[in-house]
Amino acid sequence: MADAPQILLVDDDERLRRAASKVLAAEGYQVAVAASGTEALAGLKQPGLALVISDLRLPGLDGLALLKQARELLPDVEVVMITGHGSVEKAVEAMRLGAYDFIQKPVDSAALLKTVAKALEKQRLTCENRQLRRQLRQQRGLEALMGDSPAMQAVKQLIRQIAPTNVNVLIQGESGTGKEIVADAVHDLSAHRDRSFVKISCAAIPETLLESELFGHERGAFTGASAARSGKFELADGGTLLLDEIAEMTPPLQAKLLRVLQDGRFQRLGGSKDLHANVRLLSATHADIPNAIAVEKFRQDLYYRINTVQIVLPPLRERRDDIPLLAGHFLRRFAGTMGKDVRAIAPDAFEQLLAHAWPGNVRELNNVMQRAVALTEHDTIRNFAFAPAARHNPASADVPDGGSISVPIGTRVDEATKRLVQATLQRCAGNKLKAARMLGIPPRTMYRRFSDSGE
Repeated sequence: MADAPQILLVDDDERLRRAASKVLAAEGYQVAVAASGTEALAGLKQPGLALVISDLRLPGLDGLALLKQARELLPDVEVVMITGHGSVEKAVEAMRLGAYDFIQKPVDSAALLKTVAKALEKQRLTCENRQLRRQLRQQRGLEALMGDSPAMQAVKQLIRQIAPTNVNVLIQGESGTGKEIVADAVHDLSAHRDRSFVKISCAAIPETLLESELFGHERGAFTGASAARSGKFELADGGTLLLDEIAEMTPPLQAKLLRVLQDGRFQRLGGSKDLHANVRLLSATHADIPNAIAVEKFRQDLYYRINTVQIVLPPLRERRDDIPLLAGHFLRRFAGTMGKDVRAIAPDAFEQLLAHAWPGNVRELNNVMQRAVALTEHDTIRNFAFAPAARHNPASADVPDGGSISVPIGTRVDEATKRLVQATLQRCAGNKLKAARMLGIPPRTMYRRFSDSGE
């Protein structure tokens, strides 16, 4: 009986309540009763409620008002209306408002059970479909964060943990690491997944317009404001708001944002009326906010508000194990969109990908793969062309520089090479991949020819 569908029966006629609940209970349903619409509101909060059966005419809160409340509070719950003669018109109106069906008085037991069975079947299918859609959306959200390296597995696990909560999240990482994709995944796994997800880049909008974009404006608030306009907070009410590049926001605007986060209230530009917004805030930046706080460019109190949980995305150079997976994904995508029969990457070309510093992270890899697929005339990519700015950038932060070795004139080339490799390996703490990048040789060569160097 614990798994039996739960039904709420609402009618001010005690004899009808007693008779109908007896019929439903005999069929194996769990039945709760209420004598008024107001009393029924408390019943809507019971866990596992699947169906509401309500009279149209109720004291106080009538059946139509109860229907609206039920559909708003419990979108998956079905509602069946009971109507007397002469009120069929209202019953039809109830169906327009979302009721599954209506039953006329006097209530026939067989008709009641038939209608209830159909309504519960629809409710079951609706719940199953919603659950499947939710699972697919959640799967897509995390699949977009491609990578099986330990660093990415840790990021995904953190997202799974915090997404269902309502805490504010700060997403940090270098440009091109996928901060917006993380924000998408957090929203898709949250309780707000079916509500609005509004995004705004604080760096892409002039300072003079950003306040209006965030909080809206009234007509005549500034030159060109010919009509009132809702801001991003209003549009995201009940959902999620992403403030990308939040560190670019000026201190005065940071103070206004802080007020909204403290009490949920704000005013449109040029307005005097307090508006309210219930928003789950996600923020993203590549900047060093603690350093910005130290030089008084970012408010410390705002930092604590937006940084309840921090997700730090690792740069691509720190998760090189993911490069083959990402490269293969981009290869298939661009080969498909361009209609080209490009199927593989040659081993030497793969070495180029592994040895590159990737200052532009995943975004740069996407660009490199797109260019390679577009330019290749074979079914296998044999070489990669890196953008000059990326190629001539200083080596990534995890590749040490500086230092020198002395090799006497006349030293054999193989011996001089061995000394250079040994010194480089020592500077790289034995990391052969780092050493190969410093020396400008394929990692495969380092592993194959100098496997004993530095031992």
